[in-house]
Amino acid sequence: MNKLLIILAGAGVLTLGGCASMDNMASDSSSPAATQAAAAITPEAQAALTQAEADAAAAAKNKVQWTTTEAALKAAQDAAKTGDSAAVLKNAKFASAEAKLSLGQMQYPSTDVFK
Repeated sequence: MNKLLIILAGAGVLTLGGCASMDNMASDSSSPAATQAAAAITPEAQAALTQAEADAAAAAKNKVQWTTTEAALKAAQDAAKTGDSAAVLKNAKFASAEAKLSLGQMQYPSTDVFK
């Protein structure tokens, strides 16, 4: 009985491993298209995305990044992959503003009264 369970578990792992490798191959083949689409966004959108990524990285480094910042940055990056400059601008500016607000929140006094 134990050998049967081990064999079934092994088969399941191999099956899932095969699916994971197929996903990697599919994403590798679409990389040139994603790169071309990212190059198709306007310079203003690219600058906003770069600034948002830098602001989000600073917030993450200080461990104050809000979840809304992460979501907006991901949406901006996804829009850049599809070449949607308007969506990149909208989401990148929002992500950048949220990251700056979260960094500013560090200056507020602590609410921990039990220190």
